[in-house]
Amino acid sequence: MRVEIWSDIACPWCYIGKARFEKGLAAFAHRDDVEVVHRSFELDPNRAKGDTGPVLEMLATKYGRTLDEARAMEEHVASNARSEGLGYRTEGRDHGNTFDIHRLLHLARERGRQSELLDLAYRANFAEERSVFDAETLVTLGVEAGLDETEVRSVLADPTAYADAVREDEREAAELGANGVPFFVLDRRYGVSGGQPAEVFTQALEQAWQGRVLQPVGTDAEACGPDGACEVPQA
Repeated sequence: MRVEIWSDIACPWCYIGKARFEKGLAAFAHRDDVEVVHRSFELDPNRAKGDTGPVLEMLATKYGRTLDEARAMEEHVASNARSEGLGYRTEGRDHGNTFDIHRLLHLARERGRQSELLDLAYRANFAEERSVFDAETLVTLGVEAGLDETEVRSVLADPTAYADAVREDEREAAELGANGVPFFVLDRRYGVSGGQPAEVFTQALEQAWQGRVLQPVGTDAEACGPDGACEVPQA
């Protein structure tokens, strides 16, 4: 059975959702028969490459909040992340265009290192003092994930490399009705939206295994929208 996960490295609920999904998968009896494929979804595709800015300022502007209110929103997300054993910095992170990261993730998929690179990129973006919008950081992450440095640099230097693959993922997401991420599709028969609890993923895997038709599950979980917004309910 194949599970496809549409996500963006800039989406905190994708970071949290991946951890919860993996816990749900670990509790699934047929977990060794599940192939997981990560697919591209840009939250802010119209943002220019190189145009980066602080996350807190972006949140404050997006929702018309003060910086203190934006900081409280981030603390809520951080609490969810930490409950899953994930590191999360509420200060000092930046926000930008993620197209190059997605292109590199397609290379990693071909080399069998996609999950490794995704984990490293999430950790760099949300937990460490490393900007994933810097080309040299991406080269370092690619090498840490087990990719060849020359090949990584070649992909990053060619804006057309894997560009069509990223656009195809995004087209499929639209066809499947995904208007936010994370979005999980199980064997093209069952859909789960948002960073659901681990037990929801286990249930969805069990139902998909039984061959039920695609239907939405738990659509009220936190997710990031297509306009780059990751609205967070107040704790």
